[in-house]
Amino acid sequence: MAALKPSALQGTVTWLGWQPRPVRNLVIDAEPLTEMPLTLAGLEGEVHAGLTRPSCSRVTALYPRGTTIRNTRQLSLVSAEELAGIGTDMGLDFDPAWAGASVVIAGIPDFTHLPPSSRLQGPDGVTLVVDMENLPCREPVETIERVHPGRGAAFLKAARGRRGVTAWVEREGVLRIGDSLRLFVPAQRGWEPARQSRRPR
Repeated sequence: MAALKPSALQGTVTWLGWQPRPVRNLVIDAEPLTEMPLTLAGLEGEVHAGLTRPSCSRVTALYPRGTTIRNTRQLSLVSAEELAGIGTDMGLDFDPAWAGASVVIAGIPDFTHLPPSSRLQGPDGVTLVVDMENLPCREPVETIERVHPGRGAAFLKAARGRRGVTAWVEREGVLRIGDSLRLFVPAQRGWEPARQSRRPR
């Protein structure tokens, strides 16, 4: 049996973006794209691209900050429906660029809680691997505040559980607006550490 199984779900790419420069003064400076050529290192010239990266605050339980590790955060994937929900809660028409999104995908429910190691595969075979949930951070707060003074602070609460996931490129290819992405999920039960392990008979 395959370790990954195709699901019945497909998503549609509704927005693509990139961040050519590091965050400055906590403000995200993302720009929209019509297509996204991806290599195994991500999107060339994008601030998060690379086969490796310095470790950040999310993995300080494992490594001292700045340790060179495999880059599983090449892309930020978010749900169109979840972004709309964030915008509704904030009273804004939410722009994906404010969150530094790389790819906005419509049609996959509960997107932020996709199982790690799920795959999203495009028409030409380009394949993205889900790493883990992307927790809300301060940069979108400051970015939104610049555009809508007094509204940015609401992002942290509104985005909780709806911020999307980070991902990395497993197979090279090109993403385009309107592409369908097929979802594949790991063929295993959820982790239950309290459950007694049993050997198969």
